[in-house]
Amino acid sequence: MRTLAATVEGIGFWCNGLPDWNAARAFVREGALPEGAPARPSPQVLAPNERRRAPDTVAVALEVALAACQAAGREPRDLPSVFASTHGDLGITDYMCSTLVADPRSVSPTRFHNSVHNAAAGYWTIGAGCTQATTAISAYDASFAEGLVEALVQLHAGQDAVLLVGYDGASTGPLSPMSRSEGLLGAALVLSREAKPGAPRIAVEMVDDAATTPADVLARMAGGNASAPMLPLFEALAHGAGEVHLTAGHDRRLRVRIDAPDTTAHTGALAKDIVHG
Repeated sequence: MRTLAATVEGIGFWCNGLPDWNAARAFVREGALPEGAPARPSPQVLAPNERRRAPDTVAVALEVALAACQAAGREPRDLPSVFASTHGDLGITDYMCSTLVADPRSVSPTRFHNSVHNAAAGYWTIGAGCTQATTAISAYDASFAEGLVEALVQLHAGQDAVLLVGYDGASTGPLSPMSRSEGLLGAALVLSREAKPGAPRIAVEMVDDAATTPADVLARMAGGNASAPMLPLFEALAHGAGEVHLTAGHDRRLRVRIDAPDTTAHTGALAKDIVHG
C-alpha cells in the first residue's frame, strides 16, 4: 500500500466523563477530569426535538463531527464524510430482535429506521444540509482504521478535505456476551490535503503484522467501547506527535505517524506531502 499523508485540521472527541477534545487532551497530558460532564451529548446540528429522540450513537457521532468541523473552520455542508462504527447501535438491534420474536406487529417505525448502520451518516447529511457524498463503514475492530484509509484515499483522489467519524455505543441484552461494548465513545477528524500552519500531519501505511499499539490513558475512560481501537491515535494527537499501530484487519495493521505542527508550512507543500510508496 502507498503511504498516504494528510493534515489534521480539526478534532472532535466525546466519551463518558470527557465531553470534548480539550477535556480529553487535558486528561491525557495532566490526568485532569472536568467537573459536571454531561451524561449524553447534545448535538446542535439537530433541531431540539430531533436531538432528544436521536439514539445515543447518533448523538455522539454528530457531536464530534460538528466539533471537528468547527475546530477546522470548515462548513459541515461542504465536506464529504466517512462514518465508521463497529456495530451501529446494538441497543436498537437488541430491541428489533426481541420485538420481532415477541410481537412483530409492534415494531416502532422510528426505531426501525434508526436500526440501519448508516443512521448517523443520514442524520448528519440532513442536519448539516450536506449534499456531499457520505460513506458508512463497518469492519469489526478494524472499523476506524478502514475508515481512515477510505478518507485518505478520497483525499488522494482529489477531495480537498474529508470528515472522518468513529463511534459506538453500549451493547445490551443477549448480544452483550457476543458483541461486548461499554459506554459511549465518538471521535472525529477533519483531514485535508493541504499543509496548514499550526496543524499536525499524519502519514499512514498498511503493513502485514498483527501487533498494535495498546490504548493507555484514554482506555481508562473508554477502553470497553467497541471503538476503543482508535484511542491510541487520539492519545498521540493529544501529545502532539508520535507513532501508533492500529488494528486494520486479520494480521494487518495501520502504521500512523503524527508529525508535530510545522509553523512554516504552506499550501504549496501539498504535492510533496502525498507520498507514493
